[in-house]
Amino acid sequence: MSDSLDVIIVDDDPMVCSVIKDMIQTFYVWGDVRGFTNVDEAYTYCQQKKASVAIFVLDVYMGSTTGFTFLDAIMDKFPMAYEDTIIMTGHASDDIVNMCIASNITYLIEKPIRAYSLQLAVRAIVGKYLRFAKRILEDPVLAETVSGF
Repeated sequence: MSDSLDVIIVDDDPMVCSVIKDMIQTFYVWGDVRGFTNVDEAYTYCQQKKASVAIFVLDVYMGSTTGFTFLDAIMDKFPMAYEDTIIMTGHASDDIVNMCIASNITYLIEKPIRAYSLQLAVRAIVGKYLRFAKRILEDPVLAETVSGF
């Protein structure tokens, strides 16, 4: 497992990717923030990591692929990826909302992104891991059980 909780942004629009990365870097202190405009590069980066957790901020449509396809491809390394993903879209159509619901993705943000909505979504995911870490520190039995994996 990693000792930090990184944020991985994948959006094929370089300007959007850069703006999102800059927004997150203004408040994010729990790990690195990495931005990718090429899905294949993001996939390669994720496959080179040890099995871990990360927060993903993904565009729905990225050229010939989707954020959902990207998540499918990295599930072996990031088993919590769907739960730890923020999907971005220009228009949250019923189809996109239904895909998020079916995939257990609870954070859907429409572009243009409002900084506060992105910050709240990222912090909600971080909060889940901070609460879990606190439980491990306070419960030695749980800590021993988790370390056995």
